[in-house]
Amino acid sequence: MIDYPTTAQLSSVTIILPVMNESLSLRQTIEIILRDTPKEWIREILIVTDRKTAAESLAAIAELKQQHVGVIVVHQQQLPFLGGAVREAFDLARGSHVILMASDLETDPKDVRLLIEEERKKPAGIVTASRWQMAGHFHGYSKIKLVCNWLFQRFFSVLYGTRLTDMTFAYRIFPTQLVQAIRWEELRHPFLFETLVKPLRLGVPVTEIPSIWRARTEGESQNTFFRNFAYFKTGLTARFAPRRSLLKSKL
Repeated sequence: MIDYPTTAQLSSVTIILPVMNESLSLRQTIEIILRDTPKEWIREILIVTDRKTAAESLAAIAELKQQHVGVIVVHQQQLPFLGGAVREAFDLARGSHVILMASDLETDPKDVRLLIEEERKKPAGIVTASRWQMAGHFHGYSKIKLVCNWLFQRFFSVLYGTRLTDMTFAYRIFPTQLVQAIRWEELRHPFLFETLVKPLRLGVPVTEIPSIWRARTEGESQNTFFRNFAYFKTGLTARFAPRRSLLKSKL
């Protein structure tokens, strides 16, 4: 078994919010997080923007930064696409742990507190949200996508020898040292799957909590249905890669 950095205690979290065309939903996300989560748990909310981030979104971010001085940190990404945004945010995170979520309310911000509470029990592992667990749910997902998602989850849970029910819902909390040690490769949406399968391959324990997914009502998704098939390559490559190759060489 390859050693990976372990974290003994959760002291604070960096919450990562990539933003492209969200403004109202971004405000609501941050409002709920700050309302429901003890302030001492939050090291920072790291908002990542792109050169193509909408002007309305940038205006909302500027207001939020003024309203929450010292809490909101803004970074303009240099690497392209969603994966590039989060990869840069991982390296910038100052909390002992990082939370990956969406800024469009597809991930329920009320669950931030639940993720942190669960992670505090086993701070060296990962806690991820599941739409397939009892009490979890999909709102606004087509029947075809539901069937495809279920089959995908079953295939990769067997392939990785895990009982996880939702390996593609990118709403999870990680130890910062762990994500900074892994060699990430994806730049587009399959990166979100990569953030779970590489830790699994390394032997990192992963726990699930139920959560509800709701289709965004603001802006447009940057992912397409057919691009989801690229997730297979990501999952298969990580599963059969030598464990040492998954970590940065300096380790």
